[in-house]
Amino acid sequence: MTHLLIGFLAGLLLPAFTLQESDRPLPELSSFLQEVRKHLRSDRLLLSQYTFTQTNTERHLDGNGNVKKTEIEVYEVYPSLEEGQTYRKLISKDGKPLSPRELEKQDQEHEKKSQERTRKLERERVSERAKREAKEAEEKRKEDETIDEIFRLYDFSLIGREALDGHSTISLGFQPRPGYKAKTDEGKIFQRIGGRGWFSETDYELVRLELELIDTISFGMGILARLNKGARLTFQRDRINKEVWLPASAHFSGDARILVFKGLKIDVTSEYSDYKKFTVESSVTYSGDRVPQ
Repeated sequence: MTHLLIGFLAGLLLPAFTLQESDRPLPELSSFLQEVRKHLRSDRLLLSQYTFTQTNTERHLDGNGNVKKTEIEVYEVYPSLEEGQTYRKLISKDGKPLSPRELEKQDQEHEKKSQERTRKLERERVSERAKREAKEAEEKRKEDETIDEIFRLYDFSLIGREALDGHSTISLGFQPRPGYKAKTDEGKIFQRIGGRGWFSETDYELVRLELELIDTISFGMGILARLNKGARLTFQRDRINKEVWLPASAHFSGDARILVFKGLKIDVTSEYSDYKKFTVESSVTYSGDRVPQ
């Protein structure tokens, strides 16, 4: 669910606009939403073209919300569009770098999986490959269907113009429309979520997103997991190398139940940095093989 919402936080508000800026009329809502829809998409395809560093910070809270323990894990991430092929290499835990032997072991395990995947593809018949490609096309169709439904199920409102991290943005509020019946599984989740989004006024890209659960969300009939009403997710994107928008941070906090663990208070932050566009050859060594383009 995090990938669908996520995601993938800290507010980076800059000083307010000058009087002249703030006096500029806001765009017309309908036309602005049309442009936002044209640019709204999953970051999955873009991320597959970059390596990056992901820092996860998990805070263990007591019943009063006080931090009992903090765990920090840092990963080098080598994304892939192939399901299950993204390589997340743990390089540091709680401020302590992993040993060369531990790093090498991870590389070897991933290389073994990659070789097995390559052999499988080489044995794959044309018909099987066509089925796989059709599945990928179907996933893209479902993503578009979900985004279209988001624009049907929400009531949007213009809030105002703000500067975020040096970008002129238009903020929109959105709440589920009463009585709307969602057609997609993702739509049924979003029906329980309201929030606010900030979009770049120059290229209509999502800059910041704040979501709040207005109703409990259950998975597996509530047996696998349940996120309780009031949980919050904040997602921040940044413009990388003045050419592309990619995730900068994500923060989730709220009460949850996961399997038999009841009354969990979750506070997790993921930060994304050190983006480098890369190419991957058939043989690769993952320690320091990032190849900028």
